[in-house]
Amino acid sequence: MAGHIITVIGGKGGVGKSQIAANLAFAFAAETRAKVMLLDFDQKASGDQNFITGIKSKKTIRDLGEYNGAIDPRSIIPFVTSHPSGVQYIGMPNDPASSNAINSDGLGKFLKAAPNLYPLTIIDGGSELTPLTLKALEYSTAIFLVVTPDILALNQTRRLFSDLVTMLFPKDMIIIIGNQVQKGHPVTPEVMGKTIGKPVFATVPKDDQTCVTALNQKKPIMVIGKTSSFAKGITECVRKLIQKNVLKTLARLNKPSDVQGKLASSPGDAGEEKGNTWTDLKSRIHRTLVDEMDLKKSDKDDPKAQIILREQTKKMVVEILNKEDTKGILNSREDMNQIVKEILDEALGLGPLEDLLSDKLCSEIMVIGPDKIYYEYEGKIKRSNITFTNDRQVLNVIERIVAPIGRRIDEKTPYVDARLADGSRVHAIIPPCALDGCTITIRKFPENRLTYKDLVKFGSLTQNMADFLRIAVEAHKNIIVSGGTGSGKTTLINVLGSFIPANERVITCEDSAELDLPQEHVVRLETRPPSLEGDGEIDIRCLVKQTLRMRPDRIVVGECRGGETLDMLQAMGTGHEGSMTTVHSNNPRECIGRIETLVQYAGAGLNAKAIREMISNAVHLIIQQSRLDDGSRRITYITELGGMQGDVVILQDIFVFNQRGFDKSGKIQGEYQATGFIPKFIEVLEKKGYNVPRGLFNNAQPATAPKTPDPAKPTGDAAGKGQQRPNGAQRKVDPKKRRA
Repeated sequence: MAGHIITVIGGKGGVGKSQIAANLAFAFAAETRAKVMLLDFDQKASGDQNFITGIKSKKTIRDLGEYNGAIDPRSIIPFVTSHPSGVQYIGMPNDPASSNAINSDGLGKFLKAAPNLYPLTIIDGGSELTPLTLKALEYSTAIFLVVTPDILALNQTRRLFSDLVTMLFPKDMIIIIGNQVQKGHPVTPEVMGKTIGKPVFATVPKDDQTCVTALNQKKPIMVIGKTSSFAKGITECVRKLIQKNVLKTLARLNKPSDVQGKLASSPGDAGEEKGNTWTDLKSRIHRTLVDEMDLKKSDKDDPKAQIILREQTKKMVVEILNKEDTKGILNSREDMNQIVKEILDEALGLGPLEDLLSDKLCSEIMVIGPDKIYYEYEGKIKRSNITFTNDRQVLNVIERIVAPIGRRIDEKTPYVDARLADGSRVHAIIPPCALDGCTITIRKFPENRLTYKDLVKFGSLTQNMADFLRIAVEAHKNIIVSGGTGSGKTTLINVLGSFIPANERVITCEDSAELDLPQEHVVRLETRPPSLEGDGEIDIRCLVKQTLRMRPDRIVVGECRGGETLDMLQAMGTGHEGSMTTVHSNNPRECIGRIETLVQYAGAGLNAKAIREMISNAVHLIIQQSRLDDGSRRITYITELGGMQGDVVILQDIFVFNQRGFDKSGKIQGEYQATGFIPKFIEVLEKKGYNVPRGLFNNAQPATAPKTPDPAKPTGDAAGKGQQRPNGAQRKVDPKKRRA
């Protein structure tokens, strides 16, 4: 079985990471009764491990890096010095000049082979991300980050943790070890974890006397002081790792490659972006700003608090800029205002996306890594000239979006559905699933809720179609909106929802809340992803089942994509008429097949004919929403389900869109046509006393058209009245206003 590599690093010198690394090796050897390799990669403290372990290395890491032969159990013997406890050791040259001349790429060959030679290899990686340390991290299963309860050590460790995450090392891979921990000290392990951004995994008590004695005797603490508090802390850490199979779990994570290249493009001190002085200046200001201010304390739900925080942050940014040498970078007042705006957007908002979000004509934003940002403008996709500073900045934006709504994104679940404060839908996916860097897709919601009048104005449907749909919704007909991705299904179902009378109780179920219905009596439910432990997930099907116990008049499901489809059909057919949902499909006939497939996901064992009968009985209308080649979104079919004929569901088109071609500007030309078919439920409504204008189903325009209904101000005609009318009330239509 392949072994593991643990690299032990510290945020700054003096935190005891070398002693932790050495004693971890001896503790693992004692607990597992197996050979453990200990390597000294700390170039700044040449030879310290020789004193800590008391082992005089035969050959050094430099010799190993220059070895060109094959790495196998026999060839490695000349480089290794063994200790009776089972630890094998290769040290660092005592000469600093020799230490700095080590070939890190040459050592990569050994690190690649080490898991096949030893069950465990522990590396003392030092306190700086040198090329040698980065090479060790690249092959490591886990990174032990050692920190002491000291303000300076905490600050430097937080920066190092941020640098590692910037280089896309999984957060789960980084294990925080608290060293020199004392009872009663104000900096507790909880404070340390909160400051760094990850809980402390294990603590080692402060034990100066044992540590000094061990160094004087040039022997590991695990050899001379097994009963000391230090040794007990190390042993407890090792047992925790073994009992919880931590290393086996971490071995399945995807680690980054070419971490030296990633560091060079990160905003850290070791890798300022070369040649881009504007970006360099922004990075420095932003890091100083984070150190000076706590940007997370503000109440995000309080607009006044946000304004105050922005003004305070702006003042701080200007003060920091005045201390910087900006000659040749900021040449005018406009440059000063621009860089302040960009820093504020990055610190408090969504960085370079803020301008696109504020553009009312921009309907969708698509981010592919830090360098490629696309947006949809009037139905056409264009590339923006704005970019992020680096991949870490994109990840920061994602975390800033998902945190307020209780969602998370990490290496275990590298994707998330979320929403912005205005309801705009957000989907994000990060490496390792996203190969070109963090990816964000934002579908913006308009500032003002769209009404059916807007859709008529846009050409998405006609006035007759809108009047008919209002009648269908008020008559409690079950409706499925069918369409492809980005075709406008959610917008349409919002419009249909606005036709629901105000005295009815509506419950919505969604993955991420997008529906924005105008009624007051609306219960909004949202799914929840699983916790870090993998439990606690609440899916759409669970929510649909809960709605049945909440006395809904209507149930609106944002999208059916699984077993919840069966529960939705049962609800539609058992007392919750007038419910709505959306389904991904390309035409009404395909929609039937899609629903049939989704019902089978529920695992109820129903045969195909039984499912089709359920669909034909539960669903009354299918509205097909399509996005055409010119980017326009139109209703292409309004279709009634007319029962079964044999094994086939009968579909009858009521309205269709006929495309004729393109005009000179590339816009699609066509017209909506009524097929002349009168829906069956219209006849039922008329028998109950409703007076529905038959002219709705003719293509000829009436001499006197009915007054356009307004949801905010109901009229008395058949198409418009109903928002304020009690259920069952009959509608009366002036014969003069009836369509021909």
